[in-house]
Amino acid sequence: MAMTGQTSYPSMSNHTKERVTMAKVTLENFYSNLIAQHEEREMRQQKLEKVMDQEGLADEEKRIRRSEHARKETEFLRLKRTRLGLEDFESLKVIGRGAFGEVRLVQKKDTGHVYAMKILRKADMLEKEQVGHIRAERDILVEADSLWVVKMFYSFQDKLNLYLIMEFLPGGDMMTLLMKKDTLSEEATQFYIAETVLAIDSIHQLGFIHRDIKPDNLLLDSRGHVKLSDFGLCTGLKRAHRTEFYKNLNHSLPNDLTSQNMNSKRKAETWKRNRRQLAFSTVGTPDYIAPEVFMQNGYNKLCDWWSLGVIMYEMLIGYPPFCSETPQETYRKVMNWRETLVFPPEVPISEKAKDLILRFCCEEEHRIGASGVEEIKSNPFFEGVDYDHIRERPAAIPINIRSIDDTSNFDEFPDSDILTPTATQVSNQAEADLKNKDWVFINYTYKRFEGLTARGAIPSYMKSGKR
Repeated sequence: MAMTGQTSYPSMSNHTKERVTMAKVTLENFYSNLIAQHEEREMRQQKLEKVMDQEGLADEEKRIRRSEHARKETEFLRLKRTRLGLEDFESLKVIGRGAFGEVRLVQKKDTGHVYAMKILRKADMLEKEQVGHIRAERDILVEADSLWVVKMFYSFQDKLNLYLIMEFLPGGDMMTLLMKKDTLSEEATQFYIAETVLAIDSIHQLGFIHRDIKPDNLLLDSRGHVKLSDFGLCTGLKRAHRTEFYKNLNHSLPNDLTSQNMNSKRKAETWKRNRRQLAFSTVGTPDYIAPEVFMQNGYNKLCDWWSLGVIMYEMLIGYPPFCSETPQETYRKVMNWRETLVFPPEVPISEKAKDLILRFCCEEEHRIGASGVEEIKSNPFFEGVDYDHIRERPAAIPINIRSIDDTSNFDEFPDSDILTPTATQVSNQAEADLKNKDWVFINYTYKRFEGLTARGAIPSYMKSGKR
């Protein structure tokens, strides 16, 4: 038998490949965490020095502040080593529900602070191949420490679920507000769109594209100001791309675009009837998605400005411009926006408002914002807006907060057993299988410095008595 001079090695088994990947991910995360922790500590120190200089503190006062800060850093390191789990929180009420889990109002037992706990079922994440997107959301919430983004304080996991502990924003979301109000005045619309422009720009500056800007993801804080949430579709990080969301929308498309020839009143009624169901389903609604995202030929941050134009239309008209009976028909209308984007004559709006909507919802290369956010901020529709102090002024629609656990701005949801899995659920996922799969969620745990060190600092709106 002739010798080839080459050594033959047996092929690597799938089990071995997975173990190698596990080891690689573990090591990468260990060292990236060390670097991130060091950088965050340096940034906190620099921020302290900058604030002290701005306040013009004397040397002795600076020494006391530095000493207090050092104690907080030491406490933070100690508390980071403690294990945080479900048992540390008391569940108060379900305030949101979606295709992969739910959101609960919870109270941390040792501090009394109230949070929104987002619970995601691991089995669903694995089955629907959502792991990358859920990781992206967690990573972005860690990095985007901004007044315009909902703040995440902790994240952790157990055998069945992932948990994100975020600030509770008692104002609810823009979808609920629009369903209560039907339409907003141009003054109110100017306020909310201006704030959302600043919020979107804040994540664009970090290098992220949200890709899912819609009223459901515009939350309102205790004073009625906007904060962005839900970064499950956000891109800009390695694992953040999500394309399967759009795969099935081009099937069974209607041939006749005029098949739903409804007046504005019927459109508004149909939209309100279907809106909540779409919000809680796996299908979602394509109403706010830019046409270039559907085409999958490449797109950039300008797709978020298209979505904002659709929201602005909905605020003023009462329903989005492409709303239809089915997601497939909506998709078709979005793709044919030149013919379908029309303004109903029975709902008059100003020419400035129309112009801005058409500048948002147009060809990508002509869209407002292509040359930077200043192009949007200087549009005539925003005349008189003080962007530098907009969060300090009263909101267009004030929020009345009555207690620490006021959920009057949220829908009512029945309780569920997501936190107390049945024997059937456990048996369907053998312990060995859970351990084998769990490595994909490595490094999910996170504790924010402010969350662990600001003990007892309950926000002012939470200090009123219980209902």
